[in-house]
Amino acid sequence: MNIEELFKDKTTKAKEKTEIISQWIIDKSLPTDELIAFAEKSKDPVKGACIEALEYATKQTPGLADETVFAFITQTLTEKAPKIKWESAKVIGNTAHLFAGNLDQAIRNLLDHTTHEGTVVRWSTAFALGEILKLKTPYNTTLLPALEAVSEKEEKNSIKKIYLDAVKKTKK
Repeated sequence: MNIEELFKDKTTKAKEKTEIISQWIIDKSLPTDELIAFAEKSKDPVKGACIEALEYATKQTPGLADETVFAFITQTLTEKAPKIKWESAKVIGNTAHLFAGNLDQAIRNLLDHTTHEGTVVRWSTAFALGEILKLKTPYNTTLLPALEAVSEKEEKNSIKKIYLDAVKKTKK
């Protein structure tokens, strides 16, 4: 079975499809460039599931993300669908340490989501930006004060805590 057949299969639940795809990515039976090519021509729900599979795979094995994956994920942060935004942000959080010198665009795209109306989008954004901040890169000269300001405005304590924990770890 290939990825296209998997998504056409009505007997397999959405969560199962995501798990199957992430396993294919992990065991390298589905190259990430094939997944990206498929996702790029898919509608938002399928694209979101593909990115969710990437998130699951990179959480276990961050090194699965190469520059092509990182560029794709950075770009999908600008998509309209909230699920695509939040899954992309989580992939950035899982893999930012691998691309520490190439985070400009990802940071800009993530900062755009700090005021998104969706809690899950803001939470995932906080996770990604917090992971970037903890890398203690030169980006921190502008990112640290930006995240301190964002945390002041954030109303949800669970999201605010992510920012404040990252800020605290950065200042150690």
